[in-house]
Amino acid sequence: MSKILKINGLEKTYESGSKKLTVLKNISFEVAKGQTFSIVGPSGSGKTTLLGLCAGLDKPDAGTVELCGHDLSALNEDERAQLRNKEVGFIFQNFQLLPTLTALENVSVPLELQGSNNAAEVAKTLLEKVGLSDRMHHYPSQLSGGEQQRVALARAFSNTPSILFADEPTGNLDDETGEKVIQLLFELNKEAGTTLVIISHDLDLANRTQQILKLKGGQIVTNQTTATF
Repeated sequence: MSKILKINGLEKTYESGSKKLTVLKNISFEVAKGQTFSIVGPSGSGKTTLLGLCAGLDKPDAGTVELCGHDLSALNEDERAQLRNKEVGFIFQNFQLLPTLTALENVSVPLELQGSNNAAEVAKTLLEKVGLSDRMHHYPSQLSGGEQQRVALARAFSNTPSILFADEPTGNLDDETGEKVIQLLFELNKEAGTTLVIISHDLDLANRTQQILKLKGGQIVTNQTTATF
């Protein structure tokens, strides 16, 4: 099985005043194409920093990231952005919808920016799949947290990404709403054949993925296959 994400010897250090804080130390792992993969650990363990490095949103101090066959260190900022636009989807804890756009526009605008001729149709189909056919013309402020996250789900899958990073996708939702969002996430992911990388502190959620990487203090504690695989 080919690898869509290869991480080797990643290090990341931040300077805080006169002190240096090592956030990640010697991180190495691989994610297979089409796999569901979770990165778990307590707050401050380096999960979100690692996600940023994996997606090329930030640069490591040492080590390499190979994403969709591209060595990110060999790409400039514009080239990394182009790669993300083409290959990567994101879901965030705080939804990150544009408040002045309707649900339909939030999903269709990324497609329009890529030159799609049928952006609105694709957006409508995705919003129907996440159960929002009657909320397409509502603005984020008119939607519940769960509805906003479902719009974000539709948007994340709109460009048929090769890999999708979900950072604490249920972090701002109650348990029942969060469960519905996770079910939709896995359903859409299976249908699209996307590689899914979930960042979470929720072990129950992590156990639904095929591989779990546990971080603590910026280092890998375990990297194990689950019974799901």
